[in-house]
Amino acid sequence: MATQGMQKTIVMKKEEMGKTWERKWYIVDAKDQTLGRLASRIARVLMGKHKPIYTPHVDVGDYVVVINAAQVKVTGKKREQKMYYHHSGYPGGLRERTFEEEIARHPTAPLYEAVRRMLPKSTLGRRMLKKLKVYPGPDHPHGPQKPEPLPEELLS
Repeated sequence: MATQGMQKTIVMKKEEMGKTWERKWYIVDAKDQTLGRLASRIARVLMGKHKPIYTPHVDVGDYVVVINAAQVKVTGKKREQKMYYHHSGYPGGLRERTFEEEIARHPTAPLYEAVRRMLPKSTLGRRMLKKLKVYPGPDHPHGPQKPEPLPEELLS
């Protein structure tokens, strides 16, 4: 096969990257946004897929602070019908809650779980998830990091 005129994809190692990228802090207001759509956009930023230096085996993503997570919305009848399951590990230990019950008990859990399930299921994915900060209300302790609003091109 002739490779004339074709551009070669470069996959860099973590050591080769050095300090070629800066991690930014973004803030997202989840008020009245759809759960799944918002979660997929947040997962994309956490993985670093919006950057030209994205490499699948290196964590190049940014930090994301989500406020008003308790006011995220779902479509259709999911508020009453969507179920969250948890097993205690004992026989007959399966517990289930609806979306409404989960929001009432743990306001940040539905959004956090949705993002977690969209990230890689590995050590790398767990490292990426640590860069997600979710808060039920409008207050957050990350003012000194000067988070900037997530650009519209990353939200669409």
